[in-house]
Amino acid sequence: MKPFDINAKCPLDGVRALDLSRVVAGNMVSLLLADFGAEVVKIETPEGDPLRDWLVAGVATNWKVYARNKKSVCLNLRKPEARELLFKLVETAQVFIENFRPGTLEKMGLAPQALHARNPGLVIVRVSGWGQTGPYRHKPGFGTLAEGMSGFAAMNGFADREPVLPPMQMADCIAGVYGAYATLIALRHVEVARGQGQVIDLSLLDPLFSCLGPQAASYRASGRVRPRTGSRSTTAAPRNVYRTSDGKWVCLSASTQAMTERLFRAIGRPELIEDPRYRANAERVKHAAELDAIIGAFIGAMTLKENLEFFDRHEVTVGPVYDISQILEDPHFHAREVVVELPDEEMGAIPMHCVTPQLSATPGAIRRPAPRLGEHNAEILSALGLSAQELARLSDADVIYQGPQRKKAAAAEA
Repeated sequence: MKPFDINAKCPLDGVRALDLSRVVAGNMVSLLLADFGAEVVKIETPEGDPLRDWLVAGVATNWKVYARNKKSVCLNLRKPEARELLFKLVETAQVFIENFRPGTLEKMGLAPQALHARNPGLVIVRVSGWGQTGPYRHKPGFGTLAEGMSGFAAMNGFADREPVLPPMQMADCIAGVYGAYATLIALRHVEVARGQGQVIDLSLLDPLFSCLGPQAASYRASGRVRPRTGSRSTTAAPRNVYRTSDGKWVCLSASTQAMTERLFRAIGRPELIEDPRYRANAERVKHAAELDAIIGAFIGAMTLKENLEFFDRHEVTVGPVYDISQILEDPHFHAREVVVELPDEEMGAIPMHCVTPQLSATPGAIRRPAPRLGEHNAEILSALGLSAQELARLSDADVIYQGPQRKKAAAAEA
């Protein structure tokens, strides 16, 4: 079990981000910044971020992962004094993240113009389902809707079954990565070009659509909507998952000519290299079902272990299809510390993904666990000049809050 490295030096030390977002996408933006040293201050309502209520076996695992390395200040932004405290914090920050429905920030008196009046260099990340512009901008939007509307679900799954949504927060996480990347670009502009701050309009829809490849270009070129093909590829073959004799699965991709020829030789079928149906990639895609039958029969005669050892010897790109129980036992994940175990008050130790990606000279670090609600009120607000007596008065006036959540949303047991 690795301890928290509270004194680690990281490349984004000195950057403060105020995170007013809730749930996943905005938290993913700030997590990536926090993992590399930014001081991320979660500005939470007295109810707390809903992630605190996403429970698995009674444990808020989502919160513990997405809120690591962050601090929590709890402000009741319905109170004018709380909004003024937020403005004072804005003056100390470089980044401001929110994911209210477009127009809500303006109704709160926190429009970008008001924030920039207090801090001209502020980078404002506005996360929303559909963006700050366009006819759908005012519609509520979770990642599920973006995963459907982007075209992802329509191309995911099998042709004779319903479209399939991803089993994780794909749209949110992709948007979060894009958002962190855009934030660093904007900070670089402020730093190097002595530029003004700016607004990053980050929808859940746009980043996911950009990751789906040349769908629009392919449709224009062919006039055909890409069909659902399960685990097969429409551009390269062979590529699929195959069942082993012990009921496990392997995945195989031979997306270059050299790898396909190596595969054919390995399975004892070198004649397929010159077979007109399989000689070129375009023909292999047309005859993918026949090719899968040949490969599937070979793989299906061996166990998972035997397959992995066989194809490893022949340097063919075959890998296991893991579930999380297998991941936690795999030596490669341990050697690279893809999964790290950290101290946890409830679980004793909690596994989670490491800081990603790994940088040789300026690595990130996990410096602290996810915060309790309002845990850092005194630390952050006293730095604004507030005395202990003033903090107590604000607490009594329901402007700030520290402690367990006042309201519990319905727990999402999984």
